[in-house]
Amino acid sequence: QVQQVESGGGLVQAGGSLRLSCAAVGRTFSTYNMGWYRQAPGKERAFVASISRTGSITYYANSVKGRFTISRDNAKNTVYLQMNSLTPEDTAIYYCNTVTQPTLPTQTLGSWGQGTQVTVSS
Repeated sequence: QVQQVESGGGLVQAGGSLRLSCAAVGRTFSTYNMGWYRQAPGKERAFVASISRTGSITYYANSVKGRFTISRDNAKNTVYLQMNSLTPEDTAIYYCNTVTQPTLPTQTLGSWGQGTQVTVSS
């Protein structure tokens, strides 16, 4: 099992950038595909991006494609989400989780952490 702690969120102006980190605890981190999800106020949690065990496969929601980049460092048990050209529509709590597949359709495997808040001002 892998448990994760998200960090790196904050308040940023539209057009700015943030880098989120997801530190996972568990010796089997490198055996899991990982995904980032987000939940905006009043909306359901939605898929953002995913990455395969080795990092060779990445997949993105259409809304973030070309702006966000997911990556991982298995030596550090960490997955990252680099977010560029942020817009107010990206405002949400961001979560990471283990997932069944590195591309859609995929399902989450583990429990949710506390997430990290990203707020983009106009």
